[in-house]
Amino acid sequence: MGCCVSTSSESTRSNGEKVSPGCFGIGMFGRKRAFYSHTRALQHLSSIPNRIFTNGRSRSSCIFTQQGRKGINQDAMIVWEDFMAEDVTFCGVFDGHGPHGHMVARKVRDALPLKLLSFLESSESKHGRSTANCCKRNPKLDVVDPEKEEDLTEDKAGSFWRDAFLKSYKAMDKELRSHPNIDCFCSGSTAVTMVKQGSNLFMGSIGDSRAILASKDSNDMMVAIQLTVDLKPDLPKEAERIKRCKGRVFALQDEPEVQRVWLPFDNAPGLAMARAFGDFCLKEYGVISIPEVSHRVLTDRDKFIVLASDGVWDVLSNEEVVEIVSGAPSRSSAARTVVESAAREWKTKYPTSKMDDCAVVCLFLDGKMDSESDYEEQGFSSATIQSNHSGNVAESDDGQNIIEPSLQRNCTVRSAEENEAYKIIVADTQTNEEPVEGETQNWSGLEGVTRVNSLVQLPRFSGERQRP
Repeated sequence: MGCCVSTSSESTRSNGEKVSPGCFGIGMFGRKRAFYSHTRALQHLSSIPNRIFTNGRSRSSCIFTQQGRKGINQDAMIVWEDFMAEDVTFCGVFDGHGPHGHMVARKVRDALPLKLLSFLESSESKHGRSTANCCKRNPKLDVVDPEKEEDLTEDKAGSFWRDAFLKSYKAMDKELRSHPNIDCFCSGSTAVTMVKQGSNLFMGSIGDSRAILASKDSNDMMVAIQLTVDLKPDLPKEAERIKRCKGRVFALQDEPEVQRVWLPFDNAPGLAMARAFGDFCLKEYGVISIPEVSHRVLTDRDKFIVLASDGVWDVLSNEEVVEIVSGAPSRSSAARTVVESAAREWKTKYPTSKMDDCAVVCLFLDGKMDSESDYEEQGFSSATIQSNHSGNVAESDDGQNIIEPSLQRNCTVRSAEENEAYKIIVADTQTNEEPVEGETQNWSGLEGVTRVNSLVQLPRFSGERQRP
């Protein structure tokens, strides 16, 4: 795994100037250069403080994932507090699909935040003095309209973060295309990511994972505000782009409510989203990894944010999730309560279907969490989460061993049979070979995202293949 972050360790520029705190709305350049040395390689991620990626909590958030009934849990999630600076938090949920979707989701979880860091640091070096002076007033101006000046600053911040998300997502997809140990030809991942800095919220997303905001209205009632759009092929704009690129969009007779993306010359692979990381068999035909980017200024009425994979949104509405989080026994258990509610709804609403994997991140905007005694009553070990230095050995996206915090899980531990199937898939990926016919693989993990009957038979093809 290569370095994704600049190796520069200077704390100030050569001219001695420090960056203005308000520049581009981030205000952290030059403050944590020593910290970047910890993120120069992915194998160091498990020892970074204030970064959690397994079931547990942080100072202001809780996260929880539960394996569905389709095979390996292909969801991944992360909360990284003190991301670039003390007042910055990065959150993300990633939902993999395809035979190696779990590896893609983990890779994106680990690498995408580092690419964002790398972009921010390289931008500082590139802009130099102009970055430091970007928010300073022109001394020749006798009168400055405060409202106009604030608008200009917000425009710069929005433009800067939009550029940051676009370039980071592009670099992430480029890395996946050439990754030696992860086959992304028919595998990929969604992403819903956000950076919170002070009262500013910057979001980037692809696929159908979603973020919502819980806020109080004028009547002091809690309401749900959807922050991202589910980027599926049934959206007219998405379908038009795919068809323009010769891809096909249609639903099968046995599931008329699910629009899927198909190759122009084959009834495969049947991807149920219009944007994703990976899925390079469809990248020529309209599936893109360009995120939808947005900016929101938070107010005192905004209470918490929930990010979740579609396993939650398929069975729970935005309003139901807000109600569940608001009524959770404790903040530490909020994410787990949402997942457990989704699991019950899957059994009620779709008794003949296999429950999808679920991953939830709850970020409380007042920065408060339960006391440790409340947390331990929920069945977690807060000491292991906060230390983030010791725990169970898990396998990374390319099959290497990493250390994950030791946490209790609720129905997320794989059985011996599932572990054997998982080891086979990892071994196949490490050797970069195609699975041998008859080899045990849990293809049921693809159901609901990519059509299994078409994907298993999907041939490799080159750009020179004749198209009708």
